[in-house]
Amino acid sequence: MSKKELEFMVESQIKARGIKNERILNAFLSVDRRFFVPSDFSSDAYKDSPVPIGFGQTTSQPVMIAEMLEEAKIKEGEKVLEVGAGSGYLLALLYKLGALPYGIERIKELGEKIKENLKKAGIVDIPVKIGDGTLGWKEESQFDKIIVSASASRIPEELLNQLKVEGILLAPIGSSYIQRLTIVRKTEKGLFAEQKSSCVFVPLISG
Repeated sequence: MSKKELEFMVESQIKARGIKNERILNAFLSVDRRFFVPSDFSSDAYKDSPVPIGFGQTTSQPVMIAEMLEEAKIKEGEKVLEVGAGSGYLLALLYKLGALPYGIERIKELGEKIKENLKKAGIVDIPVKIGDGTLGWKEESQFDKIIVSASASRIPEELLNQLKVEGILLAPIGSSYIQRLTIVRKTEKGLFAEQKSSCVFVPLISG
C-alpha cells in the first residue's frame, strides 16, 4: 500500500467533497483500493474515477461509494446486502464499518475473484453468492440495508421484499446513460423514496 497515496485519495476526493463521517473516512483509510483492481490497472487504483475490473464492469469512484455509505447510515452489526459486488471493494468497506456484509455477483469470474481480493485486504469471512442480483438472497434475508451497485429503471420487487421494515435501500435509478442515486426507506406505512445526486453505473442485468 502506498499510505501517502491512499491518504491523499481520502483527503482530496472524499473529505474535500463533504464526507465528514470519521467512521467512513477511517474505513477508506484501512482498505487499500489497489487490492480490488486488476494488476493491469494498479496505477489507477487511487484515481478519482471508476476503474475497469473486467467483463465490462468497474469498481466505482471512491466519492460515489462514500456518498452511498453515508446515505445508508451503516451501523455496527447490521446485515447489509450488496447487489453487484464487482471486485469486493464495497464489501470490504462495509466490513470495516462493523457491518455484516453479504455480496451477490452475476459474473462467475468476478464473484470467484472477490474472495481472493478480500484475502489480500486481510478479510476472509464475507459470504458471496454468484447469481442473479435482481432476485436478492432470499435465504439470508431480511436485510437492514441493501446497496445496489448497478443501475436499473426501477428497483426489483424482490429486493424490496427482502428489506426489513425501517431498512434502507440505495440504488442508481434512471436510464442506461444517467441515473440518480435513489434512497428508499421502508416503514410500517409503506415505501418512501428520495433522489440524490446524478451518477452513472453499469446496468443491473437479470438472469
